[in-house]
Amino acid sequence: MISEADRTPLTGLALSRGTADRAGERRSDEAWLAATWADAGTRILAVHEGETLTATDAPRLAWLTADRAPDGDRFFLGLDDGVAYFAVAGPLPETGARAAGLRELGASLDAREAGLLAHAVALERWHSTHTHCPRCGAPTRVGAAGHVRVCTEDGSQHFPRVDPAVIMLVHDDADRMLLARNSAWPERRYSVLAGFVEPGESLEQAVAREVGEEVGIAVTDPVYLGSQPWPFPSSLMLGFFARAVGDLTLRADDDEIAEARWVARDSFPSLIRDGVMRFPPGISIARRLIERWYGGPIPDDSDWRR
Repeated sequence: MISEADRTPLTGLALSRGTADRAGERRSDEAWLAATWADAGTRILAVHEGETLTATDAPRLAWLTADRAPDGDRFFLGLDDGVAYFAVAGPLPETGARAAGLRELGASLDAREAGLLAHAVALERWHSTHTHCPRCGAPTRVGAAGHVRVCTEDGSQHFPRVDPAVIMLVHDDADRMLLARNSAWPERRYSVLAGFVEPGESLEQAVAREVGEEVGIAVTDPVYLGSQPWPFPSSLMLGFFARAVGDLTLRADDDEIAEARWVARDSFPSLIRDGVMRFPPGISIARRLIERWYGGPIPDDSDWRR
């Protein structure tokens, strides 16, 4: 059974820790944006295909000034402690710093930098795939400091895409949790179930539908525990616990799920110790859901790449 403590919202999710004020009121102030971009105190993050530059001596980002930033679309990320932050979508300059992505960096960065990088990567990926108007096909241009694209033909505005997805740890009354392996994953890699919310569907309905579709069981009592952006490329993960009811025989969907199994709490330590299962990385809300159910941290798996 899930205790009241288990219903406490998750905190400290790796990509939900941002501290910057997004200062949306500044996005339409072109004079302020231009002056702030050129200010020597402004910090700029170059982003290219989801990667940025990282310092070699510490888990922190390699920020640039305007004179060293590449050409490209500019995105205003916000203000923090009197400093303005931007991102620019363009080739990473040769500075001696190492290129790395959000999956690698997100959990090791401090709260401010983790939030800024998640924001920057989400915008860069959306802009790279929305260069034309979905209404008339004309080219679009960047507006609102990177938070809108405007059609050059009909003036329509288009906003960054965010796809809500539920991710749920299913448990039963016998103190077991449900873990599954996606068909695209290597052997021994397991996680909780997840899926996108469909049009006209509530989050709770999505939890029940996805579990039913993927493993063929019914759930009740969905408990919302927290959310985290997952810009790979545009998801927002909404985490739940849900209790399985009725027939608990698992019938995995062959299209998506290669294997599904119940795991008892008292057998979980041996599965970890013996390497029978590998789990999601610390950056993911999936890992936090598993650790919440288990009651403590589980070892990192540096080989996990999904």
